[in-house]
Amino acid sequence: MLTRLDRWAAHRARPRGRLAVVAHEFVVFGLKQAAACLFGGLMVALLLASWRWYPRDAGLSRYDFLTLAALAIQGVLLATKLESREEARVILLFHVVGTAMELFKTAVGSWSYPEPSLLRLGGVPLFTGFMYAAVGSYIARAWRLFDFRFTRHPPFGATVALAAAIYLNFFTHHFLPDARPLLFVAVAWLFGPCWIHYRIRRVHRHMPLLLGFVLVALFIWLAENVGTFSHAWLYPAQRQGWHMVPFGKLGAWLLLMIISYVMVSALHRRNAPARVPR
Repeated sequence: MLTRLDRWAAHRARPRGRLAVVAHEFVVFGLKQAAACLFGGLMVALLLASWRWYPRDAGLSRYDFLTLAALAIQGVLLATKLESREEARVILLFHVVGTAMELFKTAVGSWSYPEPSLLRLGGVPLFTGFMYAAVGSYIARAWRLFDFRFTRHPPFGATVALAAAIYLNFFTHHFLPDARPLLFVAVAWLFGPCWIHYRIRRVHRHMPLLLGFVLVALFIWLAENVGTFSHAWLYPAQRQGWHMVPFGKLGAWLLLMIISYVMVSALHRRNAPARVPR
């Protein structure tokens, strides 16, 4: 149905000139992006909706409702084949990696979850792992929908080593000097020469992969502001009143993006360095 609609729109746009064709491709790009971030978008919508309308005296806590809702969404995506089993396994790994970091970060007071719940580990409600999984879900689905190809892609082993160093630094910077400046240099050195090629309809477009990382990190930062605004979690400075998450957090999300990207690229490591057909 969508393919027929796309062909019909392309047929109608072509005689109207280049601007109409560009507008059509832009709409297709937006629809594919919406499909790629379906899981994350639904989770963000649930954060806001549950903050605004979820009954305070309900027998099921808001956090537990979010956990069950995330499981239901994941089940529907698998049942409708909008998500493959391989992608689901990677997303499960995201859940484990994210929850491990959450356990540490809440223990040292980096942020907190102010509401009660039963489905939790220590101070971490289980729905939080799905927020990390949403990033992995987006990358995995976008990779498939846009048929990602790469030129001058760094070796897979080097990206794994960088991702491991980034993840370790999320823990060790509380006790040792923060290695983020060196990690940013390593990210630029490894990924700076790389271009990502993505297909909206028939032709592959291209952009620097680093720019793609920054744009996705920016949207994650915006989603984090929605999460704190809805009191799903709070930073210490937000306990007396909400304000936007500092823009400097964008750097942390950029580094997390690298971890996410490397984990998903493990599914596609044979194709990661592929050249785009000319």
